[in-house]
Amino acid sequence: MATPAHRDTPLARGKRAATAGILTNTLLSVFKLLAGVAGNSYALVADAIESIADVVSSSIVLRGLQIAGRHPDEQHPFGYGKAEALAAAAVALMLLGAALGIAIEAVRQIRTPHHAPAWWTLLVLVVVIAIKARLSRRVATVGSEIGSTAVRTDARHHFSDALTSTAAFIGISIAVIKGPGWESADGWAALAASAVIAVNAVLLIRPAVGDLMDRSPEPDLVANIRDTASAVAGVLAIEKLAVRRTGLGYQAVVHVQADPAMSLHDAHELGATVTRAIHHRVPEMQSVLVHMEPYEGNA
Repeated sequence: MATPAHRDTPLARGKRAATAGILTNTLLSVFKLLAGVAGNSYALVADAIESIADVVSSSIVLRGLQIAGRHPDEQHPFGYGKAEALAAAAVALMLLGAALGIAIEAVRQIRTPHHAPAWWTLLVLVVVIAIKARLSRRVATVGSEIGSTAVRTDARHHFSDALTSTAAFIGISIAVIKGPGWESADGWAALAASAVIAVNAVLLIRPAVGDLMDRSPEPDLVANIRDTASAVAGVLAIEKLAVRRTGLGYQAVVHVQADPAMSLHDAHELGATVTRAIHHRVPEMQSVLVHMEPYEGNA
């Protein structure tokens, strides 16, 4: 039987957050789609499409986390961590596609005369906004705590859905309050929502691409690793340090300079000590490769 510690691993928490998103958005997408069709609101239908995209995106995030959690093997000696960043990039691209589709249909709705939405669709949106705002906050908290780009991307996707619902609420309110001649406000709300979704997608894809391109993580983390290695007895200098994010953790390569007269055995032991120190200081560190070099002073 799994222990509580096992159930609360970063990977397990990320999977639970993605699963919660899938279940919530499945129910909301059906709810909004039926209400949008019955209430004659394309903004609400567009909102339902966004929720359907959320279901797919959360499924991609869940699968990405499952793959990223695999142990290294012969074919993938550096592990499967990049699957997490790939999932985040896929979700961002899906957002862009959804934004384009909603914008095209919104323009068609604006150009085509139609009846105003039913007033009760506003009540539907109030419920939806409350649920999505809460879900976004919870998933974002998990993403930040476990350091997952994919989970944080999923949270932003939920947040964009809440923004879409807010835009729909404003558009429908205008159409209902102003009456005849203002029916297109519903379509303009959907168009505005598509712009918000597109901006979110661009913001989300940047960190995912950064992880895929092995961009160095935040300077404070790198400095922390450097200080930890430098503090080990016998280390005279850190010549090079490279750190990259992979999945929910990090990998580091450290060039350590030590006494040139040190034996090969002692150099090996010093390298192992540096590795243990870094793992202890940064629990998310997955692997540390220490390259030992002779100390060259100020040369």
